[in-house]
Formats: sequence, C-alpha cells, structure tokens
Amino acid sequence: MPAYRPGRHELGQNFLIDQNTIRSVVGLVAATDGPIIEIGPGDGALTLPLQRLGRRLTGVEIDGRLAGRLARRVVSPTEIVHRDFLRYPLPAGRHVLVGNLPFHQTTVMLRHVLHAPGWTEAVLVVQWEVARRRAGVGGATMMTAQWWPWFGFRLVERVPAAAFRPRPGVDAGVLTMTRRRQPLLPRTELRRYQGFVHAVFTGKGRGLAEIVAEVAGPGVRRGVHGWLRERRIGAMALPKSLTAEQWAELYRWAG
Repeated sequence: MPAYRPGRHELGQNFLIDQNTIRSVVGLVAATDGPIIEIGPGDGALTLPLQRLGRRLTGVEIDGRLAGRLARRVVSPTEIVHRDFLRYPLPAGRHVLVGNLPFHQTTVMLRHVLHAPGWTEAVLVVQWEVARRRAGVGGATMMTAQWWPWFGFRLVERVPAAAFRPRPGVDAGVLTMTRRRQPLLPRTELRRYQGFVHAVFTGKGRGLAEIVAEVAGPGVRRGVHGWLRERRIGAMALPKSLTAEQWAELYRWAG
C-alpha cells in the first residue's frame, strides 16, 4: 500500500503541461536504449508521448485514481502500476528511468535511485536548486561527490514554474544521471569511499591541504601539498572544487 494517502497536496502533484519541456524530456529518453520505467506518471503528460517510442514502458503511480484512469488510456506493452515508487522493486536488468519527481520527495527518491541496480540513464524533472546541486553547478556537493565515481550528472535546462499545474513556488530543472560504463572506483569501495568524502567535507581546516592532512593522518601529511600542486589545486581550495576524477584519485592516495 502507498506510504501516504492520495491527495494532491500530500503527493506533491505538480503536473507538467509545457509541451517544449515534454518534448525535451522525451527526446532525451529517445536517445537511450532499453525498457523505460516512469516515476509518477500522473495524468500521462510524459507517458503518452513516451509510449510512441515503441519500447516497453512501466509507469509507477502512487495515486490510485490517476493510475486507474491512465491505465485505460495506454496501450500494450505500456503498463501502469499502482505502487509507491519508494517501495517498488526496480529490476536488476538494464532499463531507463524518467519522471517528474514530487519536489518534497526529490532527495529521498534520488537516494533510492542511486542505490538501485540495473538502470543505465535517468532523465528527471526536479526542483531547480536540487538539479543545480546534483550537477555540481558552482561546485560539487557532498552527495554528488559521494556518487561521482559511479554516475555522471548533467543539468540540461531550467523549467519555469509556469510549466506546471498547479504552479509550484519554485522553478524546476531537467537533470540527467548516467551510470558510468567504466566506474572510477570498484563498487565494493562505495561505503568506505563515501565515508572518506563525508570526512573531507566536514573536516576541520582552512583548505584542502589542512583538511586532507587531518583526515588522512600522519602517513600522508607531508605529501598533501605535493599532491595538490601536481594537479594545480590550491592548498586553500575547498572540497567542492574537486572533479570526479580528482575525488577518485584523492581517495586512492589518502583514503
């Protein structure tokens, strides 16, 4: 059963109505391969054009009323499932995710997706600030850095609040996430690596040189400045300044 009762306010339902945005999202999905799983199809604004791609499409909708109504409008092999996406078991096989995520559930849904197996690309409409942070605009956040060795994040475009009904209080953005074919680190290192990133982001110091020296311990302190200098990174740079490749290198060197 759903984790919360149906209701537009409770479910954060802001339906996408802007045709340019819909075409953009569908175009991004069209450039991928494999079955499609749509998160929260709602009234079918994305579902109906997506099914014209001719691929297997499953819509996971928490609102039973909307799920039943949309199920009567789609054609096989498209399927609408009445489930809470956070409790929906994603398949282990290759597939593509797409969806207009409820703003109040964005972070928890992104975490659910990032931990899930199988999917190769995700095309998501999310709150604008979340899209910017996940894509590392203005510098990487801790969450982005923690997943970078395994996923790439890209901010595609801004979506104005007027593109939705009812209209939300903030703009949205189209965010893509792509599973790296060749990860920068083995998946077995995930937990340890994420702990290292957390320690660096929350560590004490006036810049990376001091922070990394404090986190990594005496065995690498003397080499911190040299490591940074070789990569043309200033000693006073902050953790958000590192790229995905630099995070992986730093972990292998000092983690």
